[in-house]
Amino acid sequence: MNHGARTMSRKPPDEDPESAHERELIDLEFQSMVEGLSLDQSSPTTYLDDLDKFEDQNRFQPPTPPKVGLSETVKRISNSFKKWKNGPTYRDDDGAAL
Repeated sequence: MNHGARTMSRKPPDEDPESAHERELIDLEFQSMVEGLSLDQSSPTTYLDDLDKFEDQNRFQPPTPPKVGLSETVKRISNSFKKWKNGPTYRDDDGAAL
């Protein structure tokens, strides 16, 4: 590939002056475009920074269940156990139902 690049960059000996002038204009145009480019890829903010700043009214807010005291927790455990114990007698699985 380097050999092809070298042969392409060489000017043919029988090149006419008009095409040489066009070639120079093309090269100058290319150089002016390249000079305007910045190779510095750093930016003051990144995509992740923009995501952190993103605030939306429709963003999911997980519900916060009300706090339950110890006595209420014990009552719920007792009721759940009684419901399980007095439920159907045929249990061939772990009690999970779909």
